[in-house]
Amino acid sequence: MSERDGRRTFLTIAGAGALLAACRRDERTATQPAAATLAAAASPPDAAGLPEEGKDDVGAVEDLMREHGVIRRVLVVYRESASRLRAKPADVVPAALQKAANLMRTFGEDYHEKQLEEANIFPALSKAGGVVGASVGTLVAQHQRGREITAYVLAVTQKAIGAHAAEPLARALEGFARMYEEHAALEDTVVFPAWKKLYTPKQLDEIGDRFEDIEHKTFGKDGFDDAVDQVSAIEKSMGIELAGLTAPPPPAL
Repeated sequence: MSERDGRRTFLTIAGAGALLAACRRDERTATQPAAATLAAAASPPDAAGLPEEGKDDVGAVEDLMREHGVIRRVLVVYRESASRLRAKPADVVPAALQKAANLMRTFGEDYHEKQLEEANIFPALSKAGGVVGASVGTLVAQHQRGREITAYVLAVTQKAIGAHAAEPLARALEGFARMYEEHAALEDTVVFPAWKKLYTPKQLDEIGDRFEDIEHKTFGKDGFDDAVDQVSAIEKSMGIELAGLTAPPPPAL
């Protein structure tokens, strides 16, 4: 064999060996999870895909809707109180109903309605026009009527509720609940989504931060959590619980 043929044979064998080694490395790599995959698997499930800070951040629209949740729980207190007023007025403790009305005023009216909806949402929708913009006048009028009813409830519950005041108070509570149920439902399904479309995601984040600042400035703390605690205490004092609100079965056919 010539020197040239020997060199060629050596190079061929060496190249084949390198190729085989590379293939084996690739095979081992394919059967082992990547470091990033291992790190992700080691992370707690609730941290996956979430930033390290601000995991409980709430967007502006979600914040508005969960505030409606607090108001809806006040409406349950109002409806339950109306039923009891008609059955046995003495069973309605004025202090509990007054606390509910005070929560509606401070959290629902002075904060949620005046500082968020009437100052930020309604003006933008009125400017945008359309069917939703045209509904703003009615929404504001309902806010005002609600405040009138709240003032009435607060006045009546300053003392024991006599038989002569039971029926008028029951009607006022039911009227408020009926109005606000549809009012909040329309805002959640039509008004807030229409308002959201007016802004970019970045702008909505900034608005959400501004709403949070307003909340802390108004209450000196997390107003939503405090409102949830308040309405929960009112429900407990009245014996209102989720299981007790389960509807009875329908009549047999």
